[in-house]
Amino acid sequence: MSMYPRAEYEMTTEELNTILDACKPVRCMMIGGTTPSSPQENANRAWAALGKKRGFDSTTVQPIRGKGTTFFTAVPSETEEQRAEREVKEASTKRAQAMTELREKIASSEVLLKKLEAEDNATT
Repeated sequence: MSMYPRAEYEMTTEELNTILDACKPVRCMMIGGTTPSSPQENANRAWAALGKKRGFDSTTVQPIRGKGTTFFTAVPSETEEQRAEREVKEASTKRAQAMTELREKIASSEVLLKKLEAEDNATT
């Protein structure tokens, strides 16, 4: 996966409260040997829902130091079409770079070949 540029987001007070509420422990009685979701699982689901709503990858969320609790950065999500376009562009850029490097090597080799030929002609 490529490194994507991070974008800054600000969530609403309502969105922040949803995230904070999801982090609270859930009181329960164990019946039938199952337990409810952990606060971490609930928080992850809340972030995923916010990411889907706002268009970012919830697994990339990071706070912004020096700003309030409603500010964070994350990597924007891609649609399938955007991903395909990005991959075509990255492949094209990679090919162009490889061709440039090969041209430079060829030019350097031609200079070296001419130098060797000149030395060979001088000794004959």
